[in-house]
Amino acid sequence: MTVRFGTATALDSVDLTVGPGERVAVVGASGAGKSTLLAVANGAVPPSAGSVEVLGQDPAALRGRDLRRLRARVGTVHQHLELAGPLRVVHEANAGRLGSWPAARAAWSLVRPQGVPEVVAALEQVGLADRVFDRTDALSGGQRQRVAVARLLVQRPDLVLADEPASALDPVLTERVLDLLAGLASSRGGALVVALHDPALALRRCDRVVGLAAGRLVLDAPAAALSAAELAAFYGAAA
Repeated sequence: MTVRFGTATALDSVDLTVGPGERVAVVGASGAGKSTLLAVANGAVPPSAGSVEVLGQDPAALRGRDLRRLRARVGTVHQHLELAGPLRVVHEANAGRLGSWPAARAAWSLVRPQGVPEVVAALEQVGLADRVFDRTDALSGGQRQRVAVARLLVQRPDLVLADEPASALDPVLTERVLDLLAGLASSRGGALVVALHDPALALRRCDRVVGLAAGRLVLDAPAAALSAAELAAFYGAAA
């Protein structure tokens, strides 16, 4: 499939299949198309040409309830997090369930938070159980990133998409977050697709590496077949 924004081509004739149980790192220089690829996979961006199938369905062909059901099965940690700062952490985490909740329950939850024990359990896994009722805009960048991960833990999607999910975290928390995302995907029999800038992290945490350069798919190899030096060289060539 190909994705164009006006006259600019973000993804150019990309042909890619990710199967159940895979942990795929998407690598490449800034502007290579990594974020666009994830946006296509979660149905936020339709292809300009070609076709996309997510969990057996074409997002562009779905409407209303069917589209919400598919989106409830796909969880995304966005690069810019997409958190509403004035809301409390419990509401941000519960946003992971909006695709499966009736509108009335979602609205009532803003008045009296629903499913608080599940939210606290998810926040505990990312080290934020004591911040459940704090406002999100009072948190640091790294804490907000962990709230976005907790939102996925509450959602429990079949497909996990993560765009630089640990960019604001220290090395210990980075390992913890990637463990949680991989475990979440595997527990559902699904897949993890994660955009990363750190070659060593991609090789250590994923079993397959996909590389983009100027919107084109130029690398697709098992992580075990690549060295950190080779992957670093790819980054240099792509840039």
